[in-house]
Amino acid sequence: MAEFDSALDPALVRDSLRSQLWPVPLAAVVVAILLGQFLPVVDRRLDDDLPAWLTGVLFSGGPEAARSLLETIASSMVTVTSLTFSLTVVTLQLASSQFSPRLLRTFTRDRFVHNTLALFLATFVFALTVLRSIRVETSSGPAFVPELAVTAAFVLVIASVIGLVLFLAHLSRQIRVETMLRDVHHETNQTLDKLFPPDEPAREKTCVPRTPAAVITTRSSGFLIRVDPDKAVAAATRAEAFVSIDVAPGTSLISGIPVARAWSLTGSILEGDRLSDLEKQLDSALHTGFERTSTQDAGFGLQQLLDVANKALSPGVNDPTTAVHAISHISAVLCTLVSRPTGPRTLHDSDGSARLTLTYPTFIQLLELAVDQLLTYAFTDPRAARRTIAMLQEIALTAHTAPKPFTARRSVQSHIRRVRSAIDASPLDSDIRARLHHELLHLENELRV
Repeated sequence: MAEFDSALDPALVRDSLRSQLWPVPLAAVVVAILLGQFLPVVDRRLDDDLPAWLTGVLFSGGPEAARSLLETIASSMVTVTSLTFSLTVVTLQLASSQFSPRLLRTFTRDRFVHNTLALFLATFVFALTVLRSIRVETSSGPAFVPELAVTAAFVLVIASVIGLVLFLAHLSRQIRVETMLRDVHHETNQTLDKLFPPDEPAREKTCVPRTPAAVITTRSSGFLIRVDPDKAVAAATRAEAFVSIDVAPGTSLISGIPVARAWSLTGSILEGDRLSDLEKQLDSALHTGFERTSTQDAGFGLQQLLDVANKALSPGVNDPTTAVHAISHISAVLCTLVSRPTGPRTLHDSDGSARLTLTYPTFIQLLELAVDQLLTYAFTDPRAARRTIAMLQEIALTAHTAPKPFTARRSVQSHIRRVRSAIDASPLDSDIRARLHHELLHLENELRV
């Protein structure tokens, strides 16, 4: 996967900037430099015109005292910033090794961490910038102490001390697995709300033309992060064609492999420059990257939760309680999708003609993603196995409110046989297996009602 899409997409740029640690601190440093240059100028202009009540609260020391204070602020903020960065790195390492490497994006997107680092670096840079403007009395000019700027530096230090205390409290919450699972669950729900809105009508089935289809290949390698629907519809309209993008966001693409099919709507074969232009335009609408993101990837959040559950059940970690909590979040995500229209989505042009089909996973496919991995790992522990059966039961109960309840219930029924085989093949005690079979039988009886 050496090649990646170089086109700048606003949505991808915003998502990338949110997941980086440097943008907010860098912006704060720039603002601190500007303020450090501006406030001393204001000090010179106002000079002795400040009101008495304000003068009483401003810094009143001489040049040496001001320099000593700012030097102390600068040196201490370097230490505090280093401590904060070290704690952040340790947290990232813990999340990666103990839970899942995919959770690193959750931490790097944490705005509290961004703002804390920004405050510390801004205080350090502001103190250094103001330090340059202090002058002692010489034969060439009088002494100058920027009282407003030095006081502002002192206020920033107090804010930094408070920020450090709050950061430590925030970090202690963030490293808890319950907090990480909550954040992933919340981000997953946001993605699913965009891809599968709860108020969306049932998605129409795609009726592809009966003319021969032209195969379109990708020109870049990497994970499909996002499909720009407007660009893709415009490309299909310009080529007078109907296009089906056959890969879903999150799919690993290799340069040269087929990713879409196109049918001509004019009766003529789609070939030559017409096909070449369509391929070029579609390639600009498919954005790839070196890692999966939650931008349009319906299964990414679910996979993160599954990673936590699988990792917790590994012999090196052996934390079934965390696995049970993760399965609970997985169940909540799947139950949310039961009553929503999922699967491929057809888009139309301005005239109302069908132009594009986007591939998204169906509820059945997402359920299979969860069950496939849970059957492999969860049935080595009685609590995780019991929670997996309870997850299927919750989905079956939720399916009563779905527009097509039989589809979800049939999907649950299809997994019962697999669960029974997993119970029989598990290393659990015979009494535990018997209790699990009893719970599974209870689920079967509920599905027959």
